[in-house]
Amino acid sequence: MKNRLAMRAAHGTCAIVALGALAIPSLAHATGVTAGTLIQNTATATYTTGSVSGSITSNTVTVRVDEILDVAVAGLTTAPALAGASNVVLEYTLTNTGNGPEAYNLTVNTAVAGNQFDATLQSVVVDSNGNNTYDPGVDLVLAPGAPTPSIAADGSLRVFVLVNVPGTVVDGQTGQVQLSAAAVTGSGTPGTVFAGQGDGGGDAVVGTSTANQSANDSLTASLATVALAKSATIADPFGGNQPVPGAVVTYTLVATVSGSGQADSLHVTDVIPTGTTYQAGTLKLDAASLSDASDADAGQASAAGIDVNLGTVAGGSTKTVTFDVKID
Repeated sequence: MKNRLAMRAAHGTCAIVALGALAIPSLAHATGVTAGTLIQNTATATYTTGSVSGSITSNTVTVRVDEILDVAVAGLTTAPALAGASNVVLEYTLTNTGNGPEAYNLTVNTAVAGNQFDATLQSVVVDSNGNNTYDPGVDLVLAPGAPTPSIAADGSLRVFVLVNVPGTVVDGQTGQVQLSAAAVTGSGTPGTVFAGQGDGGGDAVVGTSTANQSANDSLTASLATVALAKSATIADPFGGNQPVPGAVVTYTLVATVSGSGQADSLHVTDVIPTGTTYQAGTLKLDAASLSDASDADAGQASAAGIDVNLGTVAGGSTKTVTFDVKID
């Protein structure tokens, strides 16, 4: 089995990624001498018989080092999740902490106990070019049930898990996605022996990790809701606030963004009411004057109406637009 997997990896796309400066928990290194190494030893005896000295050597004892099956998995992502988002990328690092090359079967659990919402698995992808970045169409998508490429002892492989977020999530809800990796040769209680299945022809022995480990990444729903409130104040020509011809009406539009997410491409528009005339130069955003022309600033206004581009507004923010009209 081991040789067939190694041949498959050699003819496929396999990336072994150095840990480098990755911000992941400290991982154990490969266990001791490389699997399949032959340790040889021959003893010597010297002696004297009368006036004659001599020496003899023993037979040579050869010990083949067995393969230790070990693995470590680290989650790297806490990702914001928008309602209905598709192909959200979660990242993990899979490290072979055994002493021989090994491939691993991967399992993804999106229904981790304690989740407030469960994502839907789309695909599992390995970092083929070793750049630690998900590259669609470049990185290797693992077919269901297919193992990873063989990973050298002390080698690491970046794994990307792509999930969809349900459209029913509520701002601030969290969900975890668990990636588990089990050695293809076998896993189980430490010390379990798989006779003759180790690299180099020896046995394979399960190490302290049980050759089956997992790690979680987190998704946090990050949503925003927008509310818009409109009010008016009136100043009549007589110093009062009666809506008579000639009175000036100041409209105030307050856009409030709530939640931990953000509102993108947020525009506030309003039509100039029939029976009134827009008062040129009165358009303002958060008390700062805007030109009426369509130019570099955020607003424009005409006899037809106003349009203010608020752009991206983070949750917890409020934007205020004002403008004046005169009653005809």
